[in-house]
Amino acid sequence: MRPIILGVVGDSATGKTTISKGIAQILGKDRVTVICTDNYHRFDREQRKELKISALHPSCNYINIMEQHLNLLKKGCPILSPIYNHSTGTFDAPVYIQPTDFVIIEGLLGFHSHDLRDHFDVKVYLDPPEDLRVTWKLNRDTTKRGYKKDEVLAILKKREELSEKYIRAQKQWSDIIVQFYPKESEKVNAQLNVKLLLRSTLAHPDLNEVVNNSNGDSKPSIRLNVGRYHDRLTEFLDVSDHVESEQVKRIKEILVQYIPELEYLPSKELGIYTKGTDRNHSETLAIAQMLIVYQLLVTEKVLRTRLEERF
Repeated sequence: MRPIILGVVGDSATGKTTISKGIAQILGKDRVTVICTDNYHRFDREQRKELKISALHPSCNYINIMEQHLNLLKKGCPILSPIYNHSTGTFDAPVYIQPTDFVIIEGLLGFHSHDLRDHFDVKVYLDPPEDLRVTWKLNRDTTKRGYKKDEVLAILKKREELSEKYIRAQKQWSDIIVQFYPKESEKVNAQLNVKLLLRSTLAHPDLNEVVNNSNGDSKPSIRLNVGRYHDRLTEFLDVSDHVESEQVKRIKEILVQYIPELEYLPSKELGIYTKGTDRNHSETLAIAQMLIVYQLLVTEKVLRTRLEERF
């Protein structure tokens, strides 16, 4: 069995690391290897300032080495990965990485080239509204990366054109787009709703039973519509923050009908995220995680079946 490779792409501070760590926790850390494409920057922070170039620009990254390493990982071969230290803005010593059952590649430019995209089994793009992303970036960069608020806002303004041109453009290549968002009447740090765009590039589970049961409410907590996105048929699954735990449980039961292994997911780890040192739970995050993990296990099952048929 070769590794199953998941790509998690999004702009800076969209929750890539949070969702990648959560999925690794659910599948089992011993079965998951997480690699950040930010490690493949060509220049450190000071060099980028001198050259007046942004890490968001493809020319500021070793895209070709990323492609080579993804090719090796998909074959089950080890790599010697560079390591970019976000705290210092410099590079640490490279690390020897042996791929495990699942490999998660998260970062800014994972879907930039055709060769990169071709190596992923499942491609996920994180797309929160911009005001929420700004809040997350301010919180993270001022508390963990040593920036001042004015510096972060200046960086965001300077990067906007590149974000639109190179980062957001990758949405069109994704299989699943995850959009966490707050209610209009609530602050951005409240419990979040989630909209999942499930593209026709993957076969998705039938969740009509849960949706139909929810439609009897005056304000249904789960809604499902079908439309087109970037010229492809897409299911739009919208889940509000007041979704009930029983509904989440039922979604898991439906997924288990397709993939029995999902029954053994550690429920206590579903939807868990940290804020500071506190562990918090989100039902909408749990649903997003389950649907992503479902796709990984479907891929694993298909590959295992093919191998058994061959031998």
